Amino acid sequence: MRKIIDLSIAVEAGLPSDPPNQIPQIKYCNHKDTAAEMAGFFGDATIEDLPEGNGWAIEFINISTHSGTHVDAPYHYYPTMNNGERAWTIDEVPLDWFIGEGVVVDFRDKPDGYKVLPEDFENYFKKINYELKEGDIVLVMTGAADKWGTKAYLTAGCGMSKEATLWLTNRGIKVVGTDGWSWDRPLPLIAEEFNRTKNKDIIWEGHRAGMEKAYCHIEKLTNLDKLPITGFKFYCFPIKIKDASAGWTRAIAVIE
Repeated sequence: MRKIIDLSIAVEAGLPSDPPNQIPQIKYCNHKDTAAEMAGFFGDATIEDLPEGNGWAIEFINISTHSGTHVDAPYHYYPTMNNGERAWTIDEVPLDWFIGEGVVVDFRDKPDGYKVLPEDFENYFKKINYELKEGDIVLVMTGAADKWGTKAYLTAGCGMSKEATLWLTNRGIKVVGTDGWSWDRPLPLIAEEFNRTKNKDIIWEGHRAGMEKAYCHIEKLTNLDKLPITGFKFYCFPIKIKDASAGWTRAIAVIE
């Protein structure tokens, strides 16, 4: 029997789980709202000619490409990738990157703001007795998903260091994902550390790994706790937006 698990959050208006300028805005128009407009498409028809005066339902959305569950393209991280090549936008990333064997990494034991290092991955895969293979898609469960819908989501979960990201990509991993708002540590927590240390290397370091090795990551996943650690197929095709830095995705896992 085949089981399909939805790993994407719904796009909702007004939730404080994004910075204010990135919160989606949705205008809902119901069947009565649009009746006159719809009738106008059909010659001399009037609202009275429509069944019970009903038009069509339609929505208008003001949204960022990084709202909701989405795939980031290498272009989001920097103008170049692979040590100098022009970075791909989301419409240029090979589609075969977005199908693979899924592997869940359970880092819910890490505190909010923890910086994941290569040894964290090494120890985890040793513990579960699994060796990564090229094309696997690694999904990091930080526990942040439990805070979706609240402002606390923005500072929830651990995040990846540059070294940890390259540890994955150097093993043939092209797509990774997280249930957090960012692949990096929560940005407000990085900001606090930068103010203390003035260490510019910590700014967006997980993302910037793409300058050296091209990869994509998925942000704002959910339901990772409903998956087995391994043994499922993962799909995350992004919407094809010309020259964009990201595309929304309905990420799913298929368990046979």
